[in-house]
Formats: sequence, structure tokens, C-alpha cells
Amino acid sequence: MSQGRAKTLQQWLEWLEQAHRKPIDLGLERVAVVAQRLSLIPAVAPVITVGGTNGKGSTVAFLEAMAIAAGYRMGAYTSPHLLHFNERIRIQGESIDDAAIIAAFAAIDEARAETSLSYFEFATLAALWLFRREEVDLILLEVGLGGRLDAVNILDANVSVVVSVDLDHQEWLGPDRESIAHEKAGIYRSDRPALCGDRQPPKRLQDHAQAIGSQWLCLGQDFDWRSSASNVAANASVHPQANTPDDAQSGTEAWDYLGCEGLTIPNLPPPALLGAYQKDNASLAITALLKARLPRPVTAEHFAKGLISARVSGRMQVLSGGPCPILLDVGHNPHAARALAGYVQSHPPQGRCLGVFGVMADKDLAGIVTPLLPCMDQWFVSQSDLPRALDAQSLAEQLKQSGAKQVHAAASLAQAMDQACVVARPEDLIVAFGSFHTVADILSQERFSDLGACTPSEN
Repeated sequence: MSQGRAKTLQQWLEWLEQAHRKPIDLGLERVAVVAQRLSLIPAVAPVITVGGTNGKGSTVAFLEAMAIAAGYRMGAYTSPHLLHFNERIRIQGESIDDAAIIAAFAAIDEARAETSLSYFEFATLAALWLFRREEVDLILLEVGLGGRLDAVNILDANVSVVVSVDLDHQEWLGPDRESIAHEKAGIYRSDRPALCGDRQPPKRLQDHAQAIGSQWLCLGQDFDWRSSASNVAANASVHPQANTPDDAQSGTEAWDYLGCEGLTIPNLPPPALLGAYQKDNASLAITALLKARLPRPVTAEHFAKGLISARVSGRMQVLSGGPCPILLDVGHNPHAARALAGYVQSHPPQGRCLGVFGVMADKDLAGIVTPLLPCMDQWFVSQSDLPRALDAQSLAEQLKQSGAKQVHAAASLAQAMDQACVVARPEDLIVAFGSFHTVADILSQERFSDLGACTPSEN
């Protein structure tokens, strides 16, 4: 037992960060062997696995809130965390405590013997171990990277969801959407629902689902949503993809869920999570729960309660109580940047938009920045203390070359945020984005962690 002397969760995490030869080591063989020793396969409860480039966290949040409203004892595993490792493993919507994680790590360390496990593999097994111990009756698993070779894929999901497919992590998943789709499709299972939330799904995603005999269900084709106020003509298509509104009100109005086989759930409340695209994610969650064949039904009332109670820290999260509203978003790829730009453009501040930005050096900077250039009046940039982070001066120079207005480089993200707050007026909006580390560095400062979260109506 290599780690028996560890006493605290922090000691365990520090050991995990250096215990395996590679920080990212995709593959199922090692983790499956240890899971079998721990009797974690098959799962102790129905499983819904959620993958995709963006939207995973929001979709899991809707699933979790809706199922809790329906009376299910929920276990949810997500990654990465913002401030505390405990955020990755939740029971009934609450982060698990240090003692429980330490117990799980100790059990895994003993069972693995000489098998080396990565940080993410240890975390995944800890979640599954705790879900068994806590006797949950529904498990939600968020894919960490890709899908086919991601550790969560050791379990056969009752329903698998791919929220979106876009360019990110190309060094691991492939150079284009079709290659990435092949990796993400690996979470689909034969004879089980294979959901897709991408309105223009890559061919390889659907081809794989059909080749293995999954029940392929795609947003805009087999299920969808529409505004309750849109007065759809009586002879309109049951699944009107073109009917999806994208105006400024689309994130804040009542809506109808249009399900498979003609099912309609009318007049659902607007999602608590910001962004018009959240109705796409909520529709995925509703479809997944309807198709999971759970022992107790999840009803329209449960869906409505979940929509208004779902929360995700750092994803389109608005803080009040500062010099002006502060919008935080962990988006770190072009797809997420387009969604953020769309929200800001449809909800412009009365004053200026001030961007606080930090990004990893291996990300598509041009793809992230280009959609946001028209939105930002000033940029305040820096870097986290990670080796992968793009340094502030290089980031500032590249922003200027892209045509960004008034770019200011700071020694740290805290200083960049300070600079933005100094010049901000009450009618302005500060948008802090670029990575989980950017948002975490800001939320870890006491004066920002104490600020309250706005609801969409307060924004």
C-alpha cells in the first residue's frame, strides 16, 4: 500500500498528481481491472453518461436537478472542479466530504496493487465506490476527455448523451469534427438510447450509433423545443428545427418540449442557467430521463422544478455586488466562445463590455477571440500559474494583432480583474472567461467569492 501514510485529502491529491507517469493516459484496461476488484462493474444503479465538447456540465446539472425533484437518490460525477476536488463527486446535489473521499482513495489504493492509475482514473473509481457505498439509485457520469477511452466508459450506460461535437483537444481526439465524433460516439451502447444534441451531427457519430444498433435520437430530428409564445401553425412539423428562436428573449420565455412519438410537455419555465442554448441542453436531459426506463416516472412537474433549480458554478454565471455585473464563463474553445458572444450580443450592457481573459497556450486562440472581438471594449489579460498557460505579453500581442481594442496585460489574473474593476462603471459588464483556471483564480479571491449570484432576470 503505497500511500498509507496520507492523512489529508490534500496529501492524497498531491500524491496523485505525481504518482502516474502521464497526467493524461487514455485507456480502459487499467481502470477496469481495478474496478472489477472493487466490484464496481456492473453499476449498482442505472447510469446516464454525458459527453460532448461543450454543454456537458449544464446537461448533467439539469439531469441531476430533475431527478432529485422526482425523488431519486442521485450520484453525479463531473470534472474538472473549480475550487475544491470535492465538487467532482456529489450525492443529492451536495459535494462529498473529505473523509469519504479519503476512504475511497484508500480502498482503491489497496485494490490496485501494482496497477498504476492516473489522477482522473483514481477520481472516477472514487466516485463509483462512493455511489455504491451511499446506495444511490441513479448515476450521472460526465466524460472527462473524448469518450471511447475515457475512464467513465468502463460502465455500460442505460442512456448515452453526446451534447455537441466541435474542435477541442485535437492532440488527443483527432484533427476534425468527424475524428472527434468517432471518439465521442464510443460511449454509445447497443440496443440502448444514443442521444445527440448537435443539430448538425457529424456523420461518424450517427453511423457508429446505427452500426452498433443503438437507438439514435437527435435534437432537431427526433425531439426539440419551441417557444410557447411562438404561435406555431397547426400544420407545422412536429419537430420544427427552424422554429428554434435565437433572439434576445429565447433564454427567458416559457417553452414547450417536443418529444419522441408526438409527446409534448407545454409551458415549461425558462431554465435557470443562462443562454438560449440551455433549452437544447434541457431538452436532452428530459429525453434522457424519459428514455432511461427508470422505476419511478419523472413528470412534467419534476422537469419544471429541475429547470429552475439547476446550478453550475463558472458557466455563464453572473455575480452581483461588484462595481458592475460580472459574467464568469469557463469556455475555452471556439464553440464555447461563440455561445458566450451570442449571449453578450443579445444581452448588451448599457455601458461598456470589459473582458478579463486568460487561456492555455495549446488552445485555438484565434477561434476563441474572433467571435468576441465585436463584444469587448477593453481587454485585461494575464495567465494562471500553470505551465500550459499562455503568458500575458504573448496573449496581449496576439490580441492586438487580431484587432482587439485597448488591451492591458497584467502580472496575474487577480491583477487583471482588479484593473477591470477600477475602470468599471455600474452600467458596464465585466466578462471573465477563457478556462476553468481563469474563473477559479477569480472565484478564489475572497472579495469575489463573497459576491452573490444573479438570476437571469437580474442581469
